[in-house]
Amino acid sequence: MSLHQEAAPGTPKVTQILADWVVNIKGSDIQPEVRREGLRTFVNWVGCAVGGASHETADRALAAIAPFSGKATSTVIGRTEKLDALHAALVNGITSHVLDYDDTHLKTIIHPAGPVASALLALAETREISGYDLLTALIIGVEVECRIGNSVYPHHYDRGWHITGTAGVFGAAAAVGKVIGLNAQQMRWAFGLAATQSSGFREMFGTMTKSFHPGRAAQNGMFAALLAEANYDSSERAIEAPRGFASVMSDKQDYSEIVDDLGTRWESALNSYKPFACGIVIHPTIDGCVQLREELGDEKIRQIKSVALTTHPLVLELTGKTDPKTGLEGKFSVYHAAAAALLKGDGAPTAFTDELVRDPEIIALRDKTKATADKNCHEASVDILVTFEDGSTVSKHVERAIGSMEVPLTDQQIDHKFTVQSALVVGDAVTKKLLETSWKLEELKDAAEVARASVPGSAEAKAAAE
Repeated sequence: MSLHQEAAPGTPKVTQILADWVVNIKGSDIQPEVRREGLRTFVNWVGCAVGGASHETADRALAAIAPFSGKATSTVIGRTEKLDALHAALVNGITSHVLDYDDTHLKTIIHPAGPVASALLALAETREISGYDLLTALIIGVEVECRIGNSVYPHHYDRGWHITGTAGVFGAAAAVGKVIGLNAQQMRWAFGLAATQSSGFREMFGTMTKSFHPGRAAQNGMFAALLAEANYDSSERAIEAPRGFASVMSDKQDYSEIVDDLGTRWESALNSYKPFACGIVIHPTIDGCVQLREELGDEKIRQIKSVALTTHPLVLELTGKTDPKTGLEGKFSVYHAAAAALLKGDGAPTAFTDELVRDPEIIALRDKTKATADKNCHEASVDILVTFEDGSTVSKHVERAIGSMEVPLTDQQIDHKFTVQSALVVGDAVTKKLLETSWKLEELKDAAEVARASVPGSAEAKAAAE
């Protein structure tokens, strides 16, 4: 048997079809409503990257990387440091995901922008890229990673792969390859180079390494495209080959999800934006608990005897940590999230700090909270039953949480989310300028203006303060 086995009869030339589409599609081929959603994706990503820029995870990553960085060309978003483009892509991917506040493609639980935007904006400080072209590439990259994710989800995810890392590397390769002008042959190689670097394990959830995954996907995807630009070859069927990505990493291979209706069915238009800074399966619980607090008031909340949650099994599989010790672990504890929402009315990054996770009052209510898995409960729903010391009860059903496709965040809510997290890191003046610049992306001759506007103390920041 040849080492280079042929794909099963009838298997489409997925890698080739996808590469041809990426190379040939133009920005004007993308419908205005899809471009608008792409812009919302970008603005949300910038806010999250700045919001996570002061996290200790970023500090530790920079301490390890800085001595080995090449020429310092590219901004670490929300900080004064610069790194070479590959390492800047890595760190920006880390910061944009570390708060678990970034965008989500709900069909696959991919966080699409992190791998793609982190690579593009780092590259934009080394090569001339217009805002229009960067947005076009972002939409294309998100489309590629989400379609590849669709083709293997949920089996791939159930095996333990972190799909943002594994699919995200393809999105970054496609996006970077698009803006640097790869031809179809080179784009096929870029996908092969991306495929062989595809990784990330769900075992890392609740640790700093979870955010490393979109960062590494950004870095590896950019590197794949740059190698392909130099005619560094690879398999030209890395997605569909018997020993390629889909067959090796999943029991499911639905290639129609990748190749059908390219350019007319847009997965990138189905992106969603988190109102709460944690695993998205907890969002219905937080939404319901915040509503209960608003309805009942603080005094009644402090008389709670027990809280019973009925959720989909995936909620407990992903966020079943009963005794989190750190803020990052708290993001994967439905018990902590419920307690913080009931006692503080909070699901923002401030609800998932080390201090709040260890707060005795939070721990006491967390220990009174029990969760039951029910396969008949939708993944995006929850039933909450609160029992009080006097024996009275109150219940709340959340069919779909705020931030879902059914109840999406408005532009104004994205602005508020951006402002709240960014101002804590870079201040009000920088935040205002950065938000304005981000929304004007398509008008920018130089997309790197966004990166420069994020730097505290920069000329752009000083001008905004005057």
